[in-house]
Order: sequence, then C-alpha cells, then structure tokens
Amino acid sequence: MKNYGIIGPAAPEAGWVPAPRYLLRRARVLKHIRKLQPSEVLEIGCGAGALLHELDALGFRCTALEMSPEARDLANSLARGAGRDIRFLESPETNWEKRFPVLMAFEVLEHIEHDLEALQTWRQWMTTGGTLLLSVPAHMAKWNPSDVWAGHFRRYERAPMIELLRKAGFEAQTVECYGFPLANVAEKVRAAQYAPEVNPDVDDTPEGKHANSSRSGIDRRHMMKWFPLFKSPLGKLAITSAEWAQRPFLSADIGNGYLVVAKAT
Repeated sequence: MKNYGIIGPAAPEAGWVPAPRYLLRRARVLKHIRKLQPSEVLEIGCGAGALLHELDALGFRCTALEMSPEARDLANSLARGAGRDIRFLESPETNWEKRFPVLMAFEVLEHIEHDLEALQTWRQWMTTGGTLLLSVPAHMAKWNPSDVWAGHFRRYERAPMIELLRKAGFEAQTVECYGFPLANVAEKVRAAQYAPEVNPDVDDTPEGKHANSSRSGIDRRHMMKWFPLFKSPLGKLAITSAEWAQRPFLSADIGNGYLVVAKAT
C-alpha cells in the first residue's frame, strides 16, 4: 500500500482505492486522532485497513476486528507488504475487557441489526475515559440503493444517535455532520451505479445483508476508473478544496455522514 500524500494510502494494484466520502471522513478522523496520545487502538470493521497504516505511523499499536475473510486477507496482505505491525483478527480475544483506550468503528454500526448491544460490547472492551471514534451514514430520508447494496439496516439522526450512545455508556463530545457538498453529490452517483445490482428478494434477507456487508468494505470497482484523476495534482487540489468546503457546515445537518467523538463513561 502506497501513500499518495493528501489522499493517503491506496492499493490500486490490489483493487482498493479511497472513495470521496472516505477521504472527507479521513481528514476529520486524523484531526481528532492527532489530539490523542499514541496507545493501543482497536478498529472494528477495518475493511482494507488503510487508516490503520496511518495510525501505525503515528505510533499507535493497532489491532483490528474484521469478520469478512476477504477483507481480512486483503488487509493482512497490504499491511505485511507495507511493513506495518497491525494485527487483524476474526474474533475478539479473551483479554479485551477494559483494555483499549481508543476504539474506532467507521461505517460499521449501520450494518449491525442490534446496534445498542454492539455498542455495549465495545464499551466493555474500552478503558473508562477512553475515546470512541464512530461514523455512520446520516438521515433516513437519504436512504437509497447504495444502502441496500451495502447491507445497511438503517441510517442515523443526530439526537437519537447521541441517546443511543448514552445508553451504551458513552458521552458524545463532538458530533460532526461531514461530507457537504461533495459527498452528497457522490452519493447520488453511487446510488445510480448500484441500483441495477440491487435485488430486494435477496438483499433484504439476513443472509443477503451479511453477504453485502462483507463485500462493502473493500469493493471499489466503481472507484478504480477515477483513481488516476484523484492522485493527479488537479485531483488532490479538488479533494483538499472539498475538505475545506465541508468545515463550515460540520455543525449543520446537511452532510451525509456523522462522525462522533465520544468518551467512555
């Protein structure tokens, strides 16, 4: 996995490149991560594990829980090839109780039917006072074929999400609604691309949601053709401009994703 500067790590030769929404979220995540002291960190549902490459470079000791065999194999291969010391696991270990000062889960909770139970489990793995970084898609009114294709159960609203976190043992400290305007536009394009692939008879079943969730973290077929533009000087300028453009609107609810920084109470 090669680092492409402002757009971060990518592995086009292995079929994984960042999407615009990922890049807009990554910029915000790294801003918050850099405020933390390097420590043990657990990422739930890491996909290709690209962000963990950057945390490893910052001095964090990284572990990932990834249930998709395809994603886990890809993440392992990319980390080994880049010389990164990251552990990718299929299931939790027995010594995780109150272990991690930092836990991350980006675009994961919407894939889990019983989200409160998942959050309560994650809380048990964290130290009291630890930091949770969480992202989810925003606004059920924006539900579209890409949500079905990805195996989502829901999208989230600000107040109910804050209350959900409170019930699970977290206090939300920062809630950003990121992505406006670029990710909003990109999502419409993504919805149109995936609409022909949606089959409600299959995708709305538990088995279909599970299969869709497993692929969604690493399937970048529709992004591969855009990557030469993204890595060009013009593309990097566009991404940088889009990241700056989203900043004035983070407190408004007009983006298409929430990024939450919460404290384990």
